[in-house]
Parts: sequence; C-alpha cells; structure tokens
Amino acid sequence: MEIKIRKGYKEDLPAVLGLIRELATFEKAPNDVVVSLEDMEQDGFGDKPIFKFYVAEADDVIVGMALYYIKYSTWKGKCVFLEDIIVTEKFRRFKIGKQLFEEVVKAAKKLKARRVEWQVLDWNVPAIRFYEKYDTAFMKEWLSCRLTEEQINEF
Repeated sequence: MEIKIRKGYKEDLPAVLGLIRELATFEKAPNDVVVSLEDMEQDGFGDKPIFKFYVAEADDVIVGMALYYIKYSTWKGKCVFLEDIIVTEKFRRFKIGKQLFEEVVKAAKKLKARRVEWQVLDWNVPAIRFYEKYDTAFMKEWLSCRLTEEQINEF
C-alpha cells in the first residue's frame, strides 16, 4: 500500500468533513459538528482563506488529513496552529499521522513560524504518546477557554 501526502484541494473537502465527523464520534461528541461543506469551501477557498490542509491518500482514497492555520503571538509573532490530525481508524498503524504532522511542521518552517501549537485531550493517551515522540512541551499551566456561538450572539 502506497501512502501519499499532498496539499488539500476544494474537491477533497467532502472526504475531510467525513474524517471530522469520524473524529467527533471518537471524541464522544458526534452532534457537535455544525460546520458544513459550504462553510469549509468558503473558509478554505473563498476570497480570504483562513485554513490550509494536507490529505493522506492510500490507493487514491483519502484516509487522513491535517488542518492548520496561521495565528499570531504577541510575544513570538507568526505561529502555526494545528487544529486537527485525523487518520481513519483502519489506517492508524501505518505512520500516516507522523507523515501529516511532519508535513505541517515543514510548512511552518517554510512560513518562518516561530511555533507550532495544538491541543490534545487529556484522556487521548495514544495521541499524547505520539506527540511525546517529538519532545513536545505540554503546557499544563495554560487552560483552554472559549465562548460558544450562542454566547457570542448574546453580546
């Protein structure tokens, strides 16, 4: 089986959205995915794209993806935020996540980013072990915070 990592294109988005839904099910939140294919098309390929992604193909079928975007640190400047790496369960033993992760790091290097950041759920032990292989700094003193769409709309 040949695994090919390549830049993601608009026509890949249906498969990417399928992977996102698979991840949501794995994370026990299948009903939390509200992004639509149209949202992703606009946000990734509209007038002002706000994310990029890579896909992993096995025999011309998309089996994984890594989605990232540029963020800005007031202390460091340009950084890359890796939103998700997703590999369909059947293909998780073929180092596809490694290839996708390393492709994002190469993109960050090319962009001259000063950091690559991401989050991992504290109960996702396989993902934590994966990131430990890269001598990752786990930032336990930083808490993730958010406002929901409803809270934003109440302002």
